[in-house]
Amino acid sequence: MPLSGSRLGPGFVAFALLLAGCQQMERLSFIRPSAQPRGYTQVAPSYDVSGKKGRAESDPVLLLLSANDQLQRGQYAEAERLARQALKLRPDSGDAQTLLGAIASARGDAAAAGKAYRAAVQIAPGNGVYANNYGNWLCANGQAADALPWFERALADPTYPTPVAALVNAGTCAMRAGQPERAESNWRRALELDPQNLTALAGMAALEQERGNGLDARAFVERWLALSPEDPAGLRLAADIEQKLGDNAAASRYLSRLQAISSTSATPPRTQ
Repeated sequence: MPLSGSRLGPGFVAFALLLAGCQQMERLSFIRPSAQPRGYTQVAPSYDVSGKKGRAESDPVLLLLSANDQLQRGQYAEAERLARQALKLRPDSGDAQTLLGAIASARGDAAAAGKAYRAAVQIAPGNGVYANNYGNWLCANGQAADALPWFERALADPTYPTPVAALVNAGTCAMRAGQPERAESNWRRALELDPQNLTALAGMAALEQERGNGLDARAFVERWLALSPEDPAGLRLAADIEQKLGDNAAASRYLSRLQAISSTSATPPRTQ
């Protein structure tokens, strides 16, 4: 029987913990997603605008580059000032609104972030990056069902550079909306493009486990752990899968690995 939104068991709980930080936000052309806490990484060189203040304060691109640099440094007030200056010069800049959303998100101001991401999609409704970001914000703020069309809009953009991000987000959000079949479709499409996508593998492992398809769940979790062998959520789910399949020896091996990792991480460093 397909999994319903109200019948999530222990396996899915482990998966949900993994997903807490895995939804992918797209930023600007000079920013890419990363595993860093704020979810993005500078990929263009920093611009030295010393001695060029006049140009820097009147060039929207330089302002956004400088604003992004300040955001990376944790200087949120200065980053916002620069981004708003860029927006003043270019009121139709979806990139400026996107950066303002990233700044607000880094500050923990979800409402301001949502307002900025919404403004970006209003400026450029067909832009896949902006659509993915707004959908991701909606999903993270209790509006999962409303978020799903935005991921579809992102995927409809032929210039969208990372469709896997939107597919993974759509799968995660579909589960939150109680639509497991839609989640499966999106995760499988993501894995066709990126067979090593951890979030999609984790999602499929947990989903198949909840459906009672232990062998399929095992196959997905083994692929997950082959890529991330010390992932606690993956080890817990693998142990649960093996227990339900009746292989207690395999379950014990996974639990032993999990215990070893927990013991290592809990041991304080020695001092000389």
